[in-house]
This record gives sequence, structure tokens and C-alpha cells, in this order.
Amino acid sequence: MSLESPRHRYQQVADHIRAAIASGEYSPGSKLPSQPKLAEEFGITQRTVGNAIAVLRREGLVRVVDNVGAYVRDVPPIPRFANKRYAKSNREAGSARGAFDSELRERGHETTTTLVQHGQTEAPKHAAQALGIEEGAPVAIRKRHMLADETPVQVATSYVPWALAEGTAIVEEDTGPGGTYSRLAEKGFGPARFTEAIRIRTVTPEEADFLKSDPEQQVFEILHTAWDENDRAVEICVHVMPTYQWELHYEWPAN
Repeated sequence: MSLESPRHRYQQVADHIRAAIASGEYSPGSKLPSQPKLAEEFGITQRTVGNAIAVLRREGLVRVVDNVGAYVRDVPPIPRFANKRYAKSNREAGSARGAFDSELRERGHETTTTLVQHGQTEAPKHAAQALGIEEGAPVAIRKRHMLADETPVQVATSYVPWALAEGTAIVEEDTGPGGTYSRLAEKGFGPARFTEAIRIRTVTPEEADFLKSDPEQQVFEILHTAWDENDRAVEICVHVMPTYQWELHYEWPAN
């Protein structure tokens, strides 16, 4: 296979491999040809191949196992349809398992959600600002680690003002039918609308450890806020999701 100027050869090799992954030539979970074989195929050095693999690794398309080789990521990009997942009818229909579990199972994925922290805590600065309360004020926290087909794909951390969560199942391991939003509704603070603010940043060391990401990997950080009918923020959830692993979909009326 020939490579052309003026782009660096490693970039062109990365382009070829990326296209092969997109076309299905290299399927999810499959091992890429060895570096010597790729070097021979493209007529380049193994160092150049290594640079190309590094590009794809930073993009999250492949993972590298030391002394074994490079593998295509096991789970293809997951579409996230925010408008549908938070519609009232879908929240009620998926109440037994939650939006994450329901929407991924519809697409043929097996899911696992582990609650790694729950109960009362002090509101960190970002949560306090989003909820309109003082930093350090008591809040209920629910932090989850989420996997699809045994692959880590998301960290989700929710905060609810303690005045709304105290004495409810929101602070328990099992929030009960309908989850947090149903418990809020029972106290007269059910969500009337939602907003989301999205930014892209570098993964933190703690997040990288769970998500099995490279230190320089980029993630979506979605600040999801639930507002009651009096325009009070009653819950926020910070979703941290590898950019290579998710596609964000939104829709709205033309008017």
C-alpha cells in the first residue's frame, strides 16, 4: 500500500487503520496485525507504525496490551438520546432498571451498574453552584460506575439537597420504583424540566483508573440538572463519559 506526501506517514497509516475499523474490517475486540506486519504492508518502519497506533490509542479506538499487541475497542460508540431518555413516559417505563440500563439493553448490550458511594456528604464547589446552595452544605450523593458488556463506559454522580433527600430512599442503596425522581415527586419536588451543559476535558487519574483510559484521554462531562415547577434545582448528575465511547444526540421543535 502506498503513502503520499505531504502528510506525515504515521498520520496516513492511522487514517487507513481508522477507516478499516469504521468499515468493520477490524471488528470490535479484534487484534490488529502486528507492527512488523503493518510495517511491511505499508513499506515503513515499525517506529512509524508505533506512532500511528499511538494516535489511535489517544483517540480511544484501540487499546494496547503490553507485549501482546493492539486491539480494537470492544464496545462500538454508544448513542445517547437525551430527549428520549428523560421523557416522562420513558422514565416511567424504564423505572425498574434506570435509563442507562434500559437504553443499552435495547441495543443488545449487557449492563452493570455499581453504586460506589451513597448517603450524606458535603456539597463540593461545582455541585453547590449548580444546586444554588453553599459549598459544604449537606447533600445526598449517589455515585455509580457503569459498564456495557463488561467494559467501563461511564461514571455518574448525582447530588440532591439534603432537605429534599433526608428520610427518603434517595439516601438508601435502593431508591425504589421510579428512582430518585419519583421520590422527589412524592415530596412535591418532581422534575418539570431538565437542562444539560456539556464540556470536553481530560480524564482525571481516578476516572482513568476505572474507565481504563490513557491519561490524556478526553471525556464528555455532562452536567444534567433537574428543575421543579418553581425553577428550583432539585438534583444534578455529572456524567463522565469517554468521547470515543459515546455519541450525543439531541432534538427539538423547529419553533
